[in-house]
Amino acid sequence: MIVIGYIILAFTAIQLVVAVVNLFTVTHLPYTGIITDKKISVLIPARNEEINLGNLLPDLYSQPYRNIEVIVFDDLSDDGTASIAESFSKKDARFRLIRSKGLPGGWLGKNHACHSLSLEATGEYFLFLDADVRVGGNLIGDAMSYSETSSCDLVSIFPMQLIKTWGEWITVPAMNYILVTLLPLMLVRYSRFSSLAAANGQFMFFKARAYRETFPHEMMKNNKVEDILIARYFKKTRRKVSCLLGDERISCRMYSSLAESVNGFSKNVIEFFGGSILLAILFWAVTTAGFLVILYNFGTAVFIVYLSAFFLTRIAVSLSGKQSIFKNLLCTLPMQLSMGLFIIRSIKSKLFGTYIWKGRNIS
Repeated sequence: MIVIGYIILAFTAIQLVVAVVNLFTVTHLPYTGIITDKKISVLIPARNEEINLGNLLPDLYSQPYRNIEVIVFDDLSDDGTASIAESFSKKDARFRLIRSKGLPGGWLGKNHACHSLSLEATGEYFLFLDADVRVGGNLIGDAMSYSETSSCDLVSIFPMQLIKTWGEWITVPAMNYILVTLLPLMLVRYSRFSSLAAANGQFMFFKARAYRETFPHEMMKNNKVEDILIARYFKKTRRKVSCLLGDERISCRMYSSLAESVNGFSKNVIEFFGGSILLAILFWAVTTAGFLVILYNFGTAVFIVYLSAFFLTRIAVSLSGKQSIFKNLLCTLPMQLSMGLFIIRSIKSKLFGTYIWKGRNIS
């Protein structure tokens, strides 16, 4: 048991170091400004996104970087998604709508939508955005400048999360906690190991040349964690990838309730651990119940040091993600229980193929 205790202490120390490294290195998009006026295709897959599109399209219309085209793919929506997109196409020729002709066999809906959008795009860069994000500042210009100066073929950003209910506070920050304590984000860019890769499908900024050489959404057409797999593939093929955290320039309220959060995060939580169910369970067990092992084996002094490291890690993660330190600390225990629920639901979908998203089975 004491050996397990030492392993837990070492792992907790590693988490703290990784979280602090992420806090004090370049993990947010630099304010680099516009360095060229190359055309950027902003590509938005949308299925029943009437409300979200009504927020995102005005954001894009107001972006200072003007040389863009915005293409919305209406994926068989049964709400006003198409009408919102059409209204903007009438106001500004840079906006247009394309409609799905049906989902082909062997494809998942979002992957097919993104691939279809890429075939219509004419820019030198492709920016895939989910409809539920909000953009501000000079996000598009800054992303293009960063891609140029860093020579990255893919830049992905985890948006700053807008959290409004307690159901969201005990679920949404958990994914940031996993990412920021396990992966030094600078290594996504500088390391050649494909295992050190991460990406978020909500914001994926490609050099069009690199995208057209691979057509990655077609390559991953039936995989529900295509974003992470695309990042790993790009690194395997020696294409540079960068993964960043969001700030006020890109934000998102992913889910509005506990149930939505559990369903949404269970889609990809296992992939954060390289697809290993065992590693996911071990991570959850150590970060949830490790304190009991430490207290039993080492006594009060070491236990206080352990708790200090544990909570300092939470503080560093909160600061990196622009989240409330107080609420994240207050919700530590229920957040851990929610994480366990994500993992259980994810295992169930892996074993029984029962994951439903936007009315479709995507397992």
